[in-house]
Amino acid sequence: MQLKNIESKIYEVRKEKVMLDFDLADLYEVENRALKQAVRRNMDRFPSDFMFQLSKKEWREVITNCDNLPDGIKFSPATPFAFSEQGVSMLSSILRSKKAILVNIAIMQAFVVLRQFALSHKDLTAKLEELEKKYNKQFKDVYEAINYLLQNDKQEKEFKERKKIGFKTKEDN
Repeated sequence: MQLKNIESKIYEVRKEKVMLDFDLADLYEVENRALKQAVRRNMDRFPSDFMFQLSKKEWREVITNCDNLPDGIKFSPATPFAFSEQGVSMLSSILRSKKAILVNIAIMQAFVVLRQFALSHKDLTAKLEELEKKYNKQFKDVYEAINYLLQNDKQEKEFKERKKIGFKTKEDN
């Protein structure tokens, strides 16, 4: 199973990385109806930090932000279930097929890759902030000089483009 394919099915809802029921059903090769039915039969295994149902507003936001959703799903009257990493792991305990185990392993690997990326992103941000603090005076001077030059250039351009009034010579036309 391709990691990129799985990563494209991980969304951010409520500031949490989640996978939606229809994507999981597709990966596990089961009907979405059957997946939801299995989850409803085992609700005690899915506390709110493992799984939650999207509100209509959240669902509209996901539809707006994601262009890779299946067409039939976008217009479904029911909002999907969202599963956190732990919820996806719990799904493998209620879907007991070999396919579910293999898919679950691939999904866990995708979540690990995303977590590592997020951590390296934080490190990079911290390093940039450190550089900014260290060289703040020099950067500030450079930015001010660039802004000054841009403002002067803009004022000169406006002055030249201004339509002259009064007596005009042939050169002015």
